[in-house]
Amino acid sequence: MKLNIVTYPDKILRQKSNEVEKFDEELHELLDAMYPFMMQTNGIGLAAIQVAHPKRVLIINIPDEEDEQSDENLIEMINPVITEKNGITTYQEGCLSVPTFYEDIERFEEVRVNYQDRFGNTKTLEANGLLSIAIQHEMDHLEGILFIDKLSYSRRKKFEKEYKKYQKELKLKK
Repeated sequence: MKLNIVTYPDKILRQKSNEVEKFDEELHELLDAMYPFMMQTNGIGLAAIQVAHPKRVLIINIPDEEDEQSDENLIEMINPVITEKNGITTYQEGCLSVPTFYEDIERFEEVRVNYQDRFGNTKTLEANGLLSIAIQHEMDHLEGILFIDKLSYSRRKKFEKEYKKYQKELKLKK
């Protein structure tokens, strides 16, 4: 399965993703394609909508102390729902769908998430730190929300201006 990153301002990123009802070979193929793709693009998280599949599917792999991402740290979440949230933290976020831009975003410090694995088994995960932030970031994608939507009005206007300039430069390089 060939995947490509959908980038802002593509309208597909604004779609709400559909609940997964079939935990079948098609879902497994998508998950199996998403992981190496995310690793090639230096991501730590990827929602299916970012590769033009509007399903409530996301994957996360947080680097360890040596900044390595090992296969056994991969988390696959299907139909995730946050059931608890605590504390507030700020983290400089980036996004594969909004390349080259990073902004300080406020998130919950800790979350508890119920989700299903690739076989439909129900799981619960308590997360804090970067894992908590990544889960919230990827779950926002499932709702059609981008991290830039959380910026103040003035910062968002500045971002739009910078992003248009970035897109023009990109076109000139092609």
